[in-house]
Amino acid sequence: MERPPAPLTLLVALLTAAFLALASCSADPDASRTAAASSGAVTTTTAPAPVTENDPSALESAYEKVISAVLPSIVQINTSTGLGSGVIYDTSGHIVTNAHVVGRAGEFEVTLATGGAPRRARLVESFPLGDLAVIKVDDPAGLRPAKFGDSGKLRVGQIVLAMGNPLGLGSSVTNGIVSALGRTVTEPSESGSPGATITGAIQTSAAINPGNSGGALVNLSGEVIGIPTLAATVPELGGGAAPGIGFAIPSNTATDIAGQIVKSGKVTNTRRAALGVTVQTVAGPDGRPAGVGVVGVTEGGGAARAGVEPGDVIVSINGTQVPTTQALSELLATLEPGDRAAVELLRPDGSTTGVTVPLGELPTNPSG
Repeated sequence: MERPPAPLTLLVALLTAAFLALASCSADPDASRTAAASSGAVTTTTAPAPVTENDPSALESAYEKVISAVLPSIVQINTSTGLGSGVIYDTSGHIVTNAHVVGRAGEFEVTLATGGAPRRARLVESFPLGDLAVIKVDDPAGLRPAKFGDSGKLRVGQIVLAMGNPLGLGSSVTNGIVSALGRTVTEPSESGSPGATITGAIQTSAAINPGNSGGALVNLSGEVIGIPTLAATVPELGGGAAPGIGFAIPSNTATDIAGQIVKSGKVTNTRRAALGVTVQTVAGPDGRPAGVGVVGVTEGGGAARAGVEPGDVIVSINGTQVPTTQALSELLATLEPGDRAAVELLRPDGSTTGVTVPLGELPTNPSG
């Protein structure tokens, strides 16, 4: 189910205090003139402006071509409780979207941008850890799959378009740039606890509003390079949206997870690191979060082999403080299964110790 832009924790000092100012600029096209002499007279004429990326008409034409090519691959997904967007993945009827768009529903109505009656669809698999899901329409006739690009080749400053169905306004397009790369953001869950942690997220200035989730972030080559997922809000300013700050899941991540689901019906490799513990945030004497308490240890897991026990408090990982479960989740999301993590522990007797934990793979439905 689609939800309003969600408050979230932004790493790498996205909001270092209470406010982030965003500036934008534009370049005027160059104009050229030529002078010619004939029979002693000088005549000034205006030569055709060169067609470059800075030429408004050329850029406008590029937008039109991209929108015409990609928009038919963007669908509206309706559930019993809300709506969102999706991207046609293949001619068999598979559609990639966000896990929070499908929510707990198993059946959907899908409306194509090209029109026609809504088509019935069913859930193939949801991957809440990465906020991705794949659904499949019963009737795939006439579906036009999108072309997915390589998000690893993105550069800050590239022009991008966000396509989807914001506020139920079907087939809407907004434009912006790639503002930053490699962000790590955590979505809130319905219970208020940390939800999906997205690593390598694309930050964009293209407007992302409720209903855009699950749609497409597209470059001017007509390639889907991201799945718009959420917009930032500023709690210090009353929870209002932070204009020009939205996030998308990289296309390489989306196609990896979608490919696994289409092939196997499930995610076979989360590519997420795990310590092998069940945890909860613990408070210090001043009432502030002071670390992550170990509630349970997975038998045979990396933490168990390293000597971590229930009752220990994880203070830091690789020298970085982890005062909350959310901080721990975000840090682990930047590591990979097979890595070795230096873990600082506070023992129940008040002593501290350091252990090295070989990281395992986070299961698709972790218990904690």
